[in-house]
Amino acid sequence: MPEDPEQAGWFCQFLQPHEAMLRSWLKSRFPGADVDDIIQEAYVRVLAARATTPMDSPKAFLFATARNLALGRLRHERVAGQGGLAEIDADGILDDGADVSESVARAQELEILTQAIQSLPTRCRQIITLRKIYGLSQKEVAARLGIAEHTVEAQGTIGLRKIAEYFERLERARPPRHG
Repeated sequence: MPEDPEQAGWFCQFLQPHEAMLRSWLKSRFPGADVDDIIQEAYVRVLAARATTPMDSPKAFLFATARNLALGRLRHERVAGQGGLAEIDADGILDDGADVSESVARAQELEILTQAIQSLPTRCRQIITLRKIYGLSQKEVAARLGIAEHTVEAQGTIGLRKIAEYFERLERARPPRHG
């Protein structure tokens, strides 16, 4: 917890509420990683960045920072040959060429996608999360949720349609771009 009262208040309002989700996400994407250490370091870096960089989405910035820290540690592990995390397929989340603004933009897009998924009805949200985030097969999702495969397919289709509608509503609500 930051010592500065203003910073502590900002931390409690914008970062701390997301810790459980961040912890869960890190454990699912980087099994075996020192999640406590990554989260602590991410907090320190986000608070330091806040002093010099305006943040539209602190949650997205926190997640991007934690992801980059975890990937950095993964790379270090691979170079060091310890191999503790070598089994992780991080191809989908590596972004070696991304600069900070690109990373923040991606993190903000991730935040919007997270909001879209959270807006879904419970069953759709469960299915979309298991299928698209955790990469489970339709059969695995059906078994995990105790429902028929055709229900997974139907609810998944509904969920994807609702996410597309969410993005369409968001796009219509944006002010027109000039230039």
